[in-house]
Amino acid sequence: MSKLVIVESPAKANTIQKYLGKGYDVVASKGHIRDLPAAKLSVDVKNSFAPKYALIKGKEKLVKELKEKVEASDAVYLAADPDREGEAISWHLATVLGLDLNKPNRVTFNEITKTGIANGMANPKKVNLDLVNAQQARRVLDRLVGYRLSPFVSQKIRRGLSAGRVQSVAVRLIVDREEEINAFKPEEYWIIEAKLATAQRRILNAALYSDEKGKVKITNEAQAKEYLARLDGAEYEVKSVKKGTRKKNPAPPFITSTLQQEASRKLGFQAERTMKTAQELYEGVNLKGTGMTGLITYMRTDSLRISEEARAAASDYITKAFGSEYLPEKPVYYKSRANAQDGHEAIRPTSPSLTPDAVKSSLTSDQYKLYSLIWKRFIASLMASCVQNTVKAEIIASKAENPDSFCIFTAAGYSVKFDGFTKLYELAEEDEGKGVLPEIKAGEKFKLRELNSNQHFTQPPARYTEASLIKELEENGVGRPSTYAAILSTIIKRGYVQRKAKQLVPTELGMATTGLLKDKFPKIVNTKFTAQMETNLDRIGSGEEDYVRMLDEFYGDFEKTLEKAKVEMKDVKIQLEEDTTDIPCEKCGRMMVIKTGRYGRFLACPGYPECKNAKPLIVNTGAKCPECGGEIIERKSKKGHVFYGCGNWPKCNFMSWDPPAGESCPECGKALFKKKGGKLVCMTKDCGYSKSVSGKKKNDGNS
Repeated sequence: MSKLVIVESPAKANTIQKYLGKGYDVVASKGHIRDLPAAKLSVDVKNSFAPKYALIKGKEKLVKELKEKVEASDAVYLAADPDREGEAISWHLATVLGLDLNKPNRVTFNEITKTGIANGMANPKKVNLDLVNAQQARRVLDRLVGYRLSPFVSQKIRRGLSAGRVQSVAVRLIVDREEEINAFKPEEYWIIEAKLATAQRRILNAALYSDEKGKVKITNEAQAKEYLARLDGAEYEVKSVKKGTRKKNPAPPFITSTLQQEASRKLGFQAERTMKTAQELYEGVNLKGTGMTGLITYMRTDSLRISEEARAAASDYITKAFGSEYLPEKPVYYKSRANAQDGHEAIRPTSPSLTPDAVKSSLTSDQYKLYSLIWKRFIASLMASCVQNTVKAEIIASKAENPDSFCIFTAAGYSVKFDGFTKLYELAEEDEGKGVLPEIKAGEKFKLRELNSNQHFTQPPARYTEASLIKELEENGVGRPSTYAAILSTIIKRGYVQRKAKQLVPTELGMATTGLLKDKFPKIVNTKFTAQMETNLDRIGSGEEDYVRMLDEFYGDFEKTLEKAKVEMKDVKIQLEEDTTDIPCEKCGRMMVIKTGRYGRFLACPGYPECKNAKPLIVNTGAKCPECGGEIIERKSKKGHVFYGCGNWPKCNFMSWDPPAGESCPECGKALFKKKGGKLVCMTKDCGYSKSVSGKKKNDGNS
C-alpha cells in the first residue's frame, strides 16, 4: 500500500516524486477531468444555476486508472495548483473518484522544493468549497454570457462570432483607444535648443524655457524665427546652479501582471509564452547533478509578500556577492494592492543561491531568460536604493545694450553617486534629463556653438501593447492574474484585434462588435461593472457572498437586456466593409459579400432572400501551377488547415502545404514556393531550382 498524490502535470509529478520518494505514488490528472460540455448550455438556469458536468472526452481511460490507484492506496492527497482553479480540479477529482470531502486530503505547494513539499504535506486541509464555488460561479457566468450573447452577435454581424464577459471589455479598451487616436488633433509646437561650450571646451545642451514675461510657448515657425532673431548676438551666462541628490528605489518583486509586462518589454515575450515558461520553472526542471527542481514560487499571484526565510537568504547572497553596503538600512516590505489575494508570495526564485548562470546549462533559452529576469528582479528588490547627484542650471541669454530683455535656458543632468540595486537590475523606464553635465558654476560665461529651432507636434495616446493592456486591466480590476494571457490570446485568435509590431489594433470586426455591445449591452463592456463582478467572485471565494444569489441577480437583468435587444434589432444586419467584394452577382448585378457558414467562408448575394445566389470564395494567390499553368488558389482541408492547390482541380491534382513566394523561377518561369526556414524552391518537375533566404542559389536538376 502507498500514499497517492494527484497533481495536474507530469512534469510537476516527476519533481514531487523525487522529493517524496518511496511510499508515495505521484500521478498527473493532466488538468481538469470534468467540464461543462461544449455542445449545449449545460447550466440548469431554473435549478439554482446547477452546472451539468461531464468527463472531458479522452479522459475516460485516465479516470479509470486513477480509480484503480485510489483503491490500491491507503491515503490520497489532492495537490493541484494552489489557486481557485486548482481547488476546483481537486473538487472534481474528489467527486469523480469518490473521496470524502470531509477529510483533510487537499495539500498545496507554494514552491516545488524539498521544504515547500514537506510544509504542504504536513498541513493537509479539506477542499475549500468557497473557492470551488467561486470558480464554478466564474465558469457558469462566462458560459451564460457566451452561450446567450454569442448567437445574437453572430446573427447581427457574422456567423461564428463569440462574445465573452471579460474579453469584450479588453476589446473595448483597445477600440476606445483607437477612437481617441482617430479623433486626436495634433498641435504644433517648437523647441529652441542651444549648444554651449564652457571655458574648458566642454559641451552642454540647454533648451529655451522662459523670457522676461514668463514661460515661453512657441506654436509656429514665425514665433520661432522671432526668438532666433532676438537671440542673435546674445551672451550666455549661468544664472544659477542647483545641486542635489535623489534616490531611485528598486521595483518590488514580480506578481503575475508585472512579470508579463516586463517580459514583454525586455524579452519580447507574449503573455502566453511568459506563463508557459513560468509554469515550467515552477513545476521543475532537470538540473545537472541535482535532478528535477522547482526554480520559482507559484507564478499566479497578485501578492507582494515575501517569506522571512527567502528574505534572509537573499540578504545573505547580497552581502556575499556585493557587500553589506548594498543592503538597505531597514528591511523593505512591499505593500500589495487593496484587492490582492494574499494566499501566495510574490514570484521569486526558490533559492537565491541558484543564480541564472549556475543553472543556465540545464535550461532552455526561454527558461533561462525568464528565470534570469525573475531572479534579478527579486534580489534587486531587497537591495539598497540607487543614489544620484542631480544638477539643474539656469542660463540667461541677453545683450549688454538691453539687459531687461532676456531669455532663460535650462539644462539638467545627473551622475550616479551609489549604484545600489542598479548594479544588478535596470528598470525598463528611462530617466528624464538623462546625461551628465560638465562642472559649472554661477556667473560662468559660455560660448554659443549652435542655436536651433525644431518643429514638433503633440502625439496621440499610444496604442496598447500587451504590457500596457495588462497593466490597464489590472488597474481597472478586470480579470485576475491567471486570466490575462488567455484574454489576449482569445481576442487575437478570434479576429477582434491584431498585432502590428507590438501594438494591439482593433479590426473592423472588433470595432463593429464593440459598437453593438456598447449600444445594447453597456454593462457587459463596462469596466467598473466587470470589476465589481470580479470583487463578487472574490467575496464568494472568501465565503462572504452566495454564488447562486449573485448569478441570479446578474442573469435576470441580462436576460431582459437581451430580449429587448432582439426586439429592437429584429430586422437589422450590420455589414462590414471588409466583407464586401467587387465581384458582381451573375443573377442580379449586386456586389457579392463574404459570409461564413458551417464549412467556412463563401460568396453570397446581399439581395437574399430575393436572390439566393452563392458560390465558393476563391482566394487567388497570383501564382501559376507548376504542372499545368493554371491559377494556384488557397484551399482549406476538412480540419481547417490552409493549403494551396491548382484551380483546375480535379483535372490537375497539384497541391502544396508551402505557400507561393510571390516570385518566379529564373530557370523555368514557374512559381517559387516558400519552405519553412525561408528557403524558396521550384516545384516544376526536372527543374530543381532553389535559393536560400541569403540569396545563394543551387540547381540540382538537369536544366
